[in-house]
Amino acid sequence: MKKRFRDKLQQAIYVVINPLVKGLIKLGLTPNAVTLIGFLLNIGVVVIFVTGVEEGNRGDLSYVGWAGALILFAGLFDMLDGQVARLGNMGSRFGALFDSVLDRYSEMVLFLGICYYLIGHHYFLSSIFAFIALIGSMMVSYTRARAEGLGIESKGGLMQRPERIVIISVSAIACGITSHFIGGDYKLFIPGIPFHVFETISIFTFPLFIMAIMTNITAIGRLKDAKKAIDQQDQVTRVIRSATTTPVIALLIMVMPVMAMANVQKAGTEPVFPVPQNIPHMLFYMQRTPNANTIIYDLNLQKDGTLDEDDPVNIYWIRYTEKGEKKGLNYIQRKFAYGLKIKQVAKDKYELRSVAYDKKKMYLMKSAEGDYHIYTQIGSVMAQLNRIYLQIEGGTFWFPNVVYIEMKGVDPATGKEIKEQFKP
Repeated sequence: MKKRFRDKLQQAIYVVINPLVKGLIKLGLTPNAVTLIGFLLNIGVVVIFVTGVEEGNRGDLSYVGWAGALILFAGLFDMLDGQVARLGNMGSRFGALFDSVLDRYSEMVLFLGICYYLIGHHYFLSSIFAFIALIGSMMVSYTRARAEGLGIESKGGLMQRPERIVIISVSAIACGITSHFIGGDYKLFIPGIPFHVFETISIFTFPLFIMAIMTNITAIGRLKDAKKAIDQQDQVTRVIRSATTTPVIALLIMVMPVMAMANVQKAGTEPVFPVPQNIPHMLFYMQRTPNANTIIYDLNLQKDGTLDEDDPVNIYWIRYTEKGEKKGLNYIQRKFAYGLKIKQVAKDKYELRSVAYDKKKMYLMKSAEGDYHIYTQIGSVMAQLNRIYLQIEGGTFWFPNVVYIEMKGVDPATGKEIKEQFKP
């Protein structure tokens, strides 16, 4: 639910900033240039904090307010670079790396300025919490990056980078504005308590205390989620290894493909398979020798008829060898064979990659008529995909010999059927 709300909020923000993005593209700015501008703005934040120590006094919190405004403005560029890449079709792998690296530098530079300001005006305890928040922020990012390097998605938690930027900037702005009305040295005492329970700077430092706790909770939570996913993968690996070392199962693994291949009329030729019928929202289907059962990739709609944005594609079997029964994929099939890696790249647009062969990009998006289809490169044409066929000859149960993959679809411009074969 939180992820869906977060995604919808992000899309609403994109509607507002897209005119600005298009203007930046017309000016010739690249995504990397936008990223660099955001980093330089964060250096400007440090300059404000340092100036607040060297030229200001403990009671003058206007520097905190102006720093907060610049933090918020710099955070805008953190969103703009990704949109410039998407709308300008200028995305690149190095650009993604450059963005991640400068984001980390920006955050460390930002906390450097905050810690310098707090220490310079003798808010020692608050400076410790700011440093702990920096540690947590770095570990949130590192845990995700390291997990994804192991093939595990790790994006959960309540204190991701956008939330951190908003909390720091808004609290700093609120602190600066409040100090203008009640003074930067205001302190609140309660009778019977020997120390003040509130001062103006608390508007800025208390959120840092919350962040110090929540960032580290988020990092630990991501670590636990990654461990759970890794343990599941390791369990599957152990099952596979155990199966392939069991004599009876190993014999079946060698015999089953041979028995199934006996039904194929001639090696190297495609057998005649049933064609799925009467599936209203089918995107495409996959078939392969030596199995007549078919895998369906269906549009996943909610009860109200709208697309499930968290899980837009429903994948299942039609088992023609079992009277056409529908059956879901098991864990191994979903994670290692027929499942999809899905990433939303824009409003009503998703990038899809096969878990077994991720070199071929596919896109789920709307046609000119407003219907969802899967599009991929077939030959020289970005075609509407209808069918994937795998020609398998020999190999083992777990490691089949895929002779070729055939993709078949329709050219949206001409309506003609096109196909392409390639060796994976």
